[in-house]
Amino acid sequence: GAHTADLDWNSSFMLSFLELVSGLTTPAIHPARAAQIAAINANSSLTWRAAANARFAFQPPGASRSSNGVLGDWAADIRAAVARGDVAHYVPADATLALPESFDSEEHWKECAKVIGDIRDQSNCGCCWAFAGAEAASDRMCIATGGKMVVPLSAQDVCFCGGGLFSRGCDGGQITTPWEYIKRTGAVTGGQFKGSGPFGRGLCADYSLPHCHHHGPQGDDPYPAEGAPGCPSEHSPTCPKRCDDGSAKGHDVWDDDKILFDGEVQTASGEQAIMKMIYEGGPVETAFSVYSDFENYDGGIYKHTSGSMAGGCETRRDAPRSTEMRRDAPGCAAALARGCPIGSARSKMAGVACPRHVHDTSRAGTR
Repeated sequence: GAHTADLDWNSSFMLSFLELVSGLTTPAIHPARAAQIAAINANSSLTWRAAANARFAFQPPGASRSSNGVLGDWAADIRAAVARGDVAHYVPADATLALPESFDSEEHWKECAKVIGDIRDQSNCGCCWAFAGAEAASDRMCIATGGKMVVPLSAQDVCFCGGGLFSRGCDGGQITTPWEYIKRTGAVTGGQFKGSGPFGRGLCADYSLPHCHHHGPQGDDPYPAEGAPGCPSEHSPTCPKRCDDGSAKGHDVWDDDKILFDGEVQTASGEQAIMKMIYEGGPVETAFSVYSDFENYDGGIYKHTSGSMAGGCETRRDAPRSTEMRRDAPGCAAALARGCPIGSARSKMAGVACPRHVHDTSRAGTR
């Protein structure tokens, strides 16, 4: 009898333990968020659906604010850069250019597919401003040189050495900073954490912060979720002054590995101009607004519906009519739900969230 009682007690204890664990891993939905989700789903005219994302469920709308890495008013920042002469307005080389129905930079510039297809991970660090710039600049460098320079520019260098007055590593930055930095001082080469990307080891300065799982179900993603052991909220490391140990010959001296560009940095505004910029010269860096309702994205074609602005985010974009933000740095708030289609006026999507400002170097050479 005593043995049977022990089994019953153990079974009851285990059931209670599992209920406790379940309660810890499935937090209650914040009342304000629950109301926001209910209002979105009650609107039958919308093209997307909302649900509580475990990352933000227990917090009020706007909880993604700390994840958005763009500081200040980036539109005003660009206007000021144009007024100073640091940035020029993009003018298509072919004014009569007719855009195709679909386009993918990786397919179009096959000689640069390795670098264009390199999707980097910024870890739990608000460095989207630097990642987007370093990646787009790497792509355009390859395209501008006809595939002679197929190498990634270091996000480690751009993020932690390239900050200006309003660009502070993991604490966010501005869209103009990476381009100003690369043009002025250059960036060394560098790939992903511990050489885990397609370029492996041997470049000057690989990214030093670990891979993380950023959004959506964990699935078979081997990396820890943001905030879990192994993926803490990061502080900016010190700007490196020397290449990584084990860097290959030709990439082992910091100053000698720097790559700069000549020419002008350009900005485009409006969907048609952005699409033409990508089609003519390759991927671009974009900045866009993130609203609190996007934290609840659960599928469909997103359009801002309710809630205030939670901040700004930057990403690399390589397909003029892509229905996905395929080039996001994964930690960017654009991917904080599950990665989603963003509404634009010209594709089969209805909305107003098309990126408004981008930078490129389509007229730039490298040295």
